[in-house]
Amino acid sequence: MKEPRVKPGEITQKELGFFRLHREFREHLAAANMGRTAHPSFVDKRRLLDMGDYLGLMLFGLLNPVANTLRGLSAASRLPKVRREICSNPVSLGSFSETQHLVDPAILEAVFESLSEEVRARHGASMEGKSKAVREWMSHDGSVWPALPRMAWALFGAGRNGDANGVKLHLSFHVGADTPAKASVCEARVCERAELRKRLWKGGAYVADRYFGIDYGLFDDLRAKGCSFCIRVRDSAVVEFLGTIPLAPGDAEAGVLRQDLVRLGGKRKQSEPLRLIQVKGVTGEILFIVSNLKAETLSAADLALLYKQRWGIEYYFRWVKCVMGCGHWMAESRNGATLQIYLALIASLLLQLQMGKRPSKRIWELMRWHAMGMASSGDVAQQLDEMASAQARAEERRIARGEFFRGA
Repeated sequence: MKEPRVKPGEITQKELGFFRLHREFREHLAAANMGRTAHPSFVDKRRLLDMGDYLGLMLFGLLNPVANTLRGLSAASRLPKVRREICSNPVSLGSFSETQHLVDPAILEAVFESLSEEVRARHGASMEGKSKAVREWMSHDGSVWPALPRMAWALFGAGRNGDANGVKLHLSFHVGADTPAKASVCEARVCERAELRKRLWKGGAYVADRYFGIDYGLFDDLRAKGCSFCIRVRDSAVVEFLGTIPLAPGDAEAGVLRQDLVRLGGKRKQSEPLRLIQVKGVTGEILFIVSNLKAETLSAADLALLYKQRWGIEYYFRWVKCVMGCGHWMAESRNGATLQIYLALIASLLLQLQMGKRPSKRIWELMRWHAMGMASSGDVAQQLDEMASAQARAEERRIARGEFFRGA
């Protein structure tokens, strides 16, 4: 049978994919929305689409290789397969644009946290034999997305002319499970330390870079919440040395130069006694890392490795921005930008649940080739098997080098 002719620039069903992830998204969305009061517009009998149709179409825009604008997705919603799998009826551009103001981001936050817990539960088998203190470590950081000049709510005045706009994602990231745990979205000028203070988990364990080590008062706040921490401080930090702590076997091999008991701050206000370790970085730079954990709880070598694994959150930011390509704003309001970033986080978790790990750039490209009909399911399966084998070999090499937690 002869295929129908396609007009220049028209989107065809063959170019669109990633339908399987949407079914799981709709299930989690329904569970998160249960018991919540929807916006009156969604219960109007004249509306032919529900909230899941609009959010599912936005998620589709992040996953498919063709359409990533409201206008393009609105056009794609007229395709029969898209209506069967994503939205029940065609979506008008005006209705689609209006949705960004009607959906409460707390619904997607609940979906995100539910999926994060599911990923951690599936990852738990590989974490057996390691202490709870190690399994629960989280790194915290923020990342900025450039915003359009007309997104005035995101103005933070850090540009060359004082008129830069940016949207910031504040993220807590599980080190052991390699997955995001808590998130918030706001304008870029919001302080990352202040945002962390608002979301501290009682008894949690945090890894952070030297931006967080500038504020010595943060250490007291973490102590008050019963939190453990491993935070880098600047080499210009005000330190009072109280005594030297002997290194344990294996610390020197991990690059630890020395560890001391110290207080941070001047005479007017000082921190409680903390452990300060000095570690030689890969470039020869000396890193200064403080922790409130005793050497018997977590060795200096493990603290050094723990801080090294903080880079997992940086790789995650790069994955969302560069591999997934979440940089084009489908919605420009504060609420709309928040929805889009939460959907990007949800997409990453859905992929991690489906594949066991977030796809690399090459695998992501292969999945998109498959969605466009240029690669078979067998090609994708073969590449995934090769990726799993390479990952297992890399894990064996890390264990052989001793790059694993030994803390009790």
